[in-house]
Amino acid sequence: MAENSGDQNTEPKRLNKEEMSRRKAAQKRKILPDPKFGNLKVAKFMNQIMTNGKKSLAESIVYGAFNEIESKSKKEPVEVFEKALEEVGPKVEVKARRVGGATYQVPLEVRPSRSLALAMRWLANSAKSRSEKTMTLKLAHELMDACDGRGEAIKKKEDTHRMAEANRAFSHFRF
Repeated sequence: MAENSGDQNTEPKRLNKEEMSRRKAAQKRKILPDPKFGNLKVAKFMNQIMTNGKKSLAESIVYGAFNEIESKSKKEPVEVFEKALEEVGPKVEVKARRVGGATYQVPLEVRPSRSLALAMRWLANSAKSRSEKTMTLKLAHELMDACDGRGEAIKKKEDTHRMAEANRAFSHFRF
């Protein structure tokens, strides 16, 4: 009969999220930087603008918007784009959590990668909903507005922050 050594841990092993999944976690796809500026964020934003796989059309829209920004604001368009992403990206968001039959909106901090993805999505959607004539103009004006701290995308961020602030009492229900 084997002796019971004192150094064995009798507590059950706690599993983290990666160990719990039954399948492998999806691998991050590497994307190439855009051809004109060599910027990864611009390439990701082009993919966000792209519809039906028409990458060349998305490229012409984004580069056209950058030319419009350069001619109107006399600023470097990539800098305006980066500043707009920084302004629009949320710091906190709410997530629904069920506790004892009631659903609470629990405020959580946003990871930088998710913040960037949300900022790109909000900028693209708010540009699409603008009333200018072409998508190039819509995108250029939305980026310039976001850089200056106004526009629909900024309003979306402020609404998200306001909702998180209103539900701050439920922050102890964090995951």
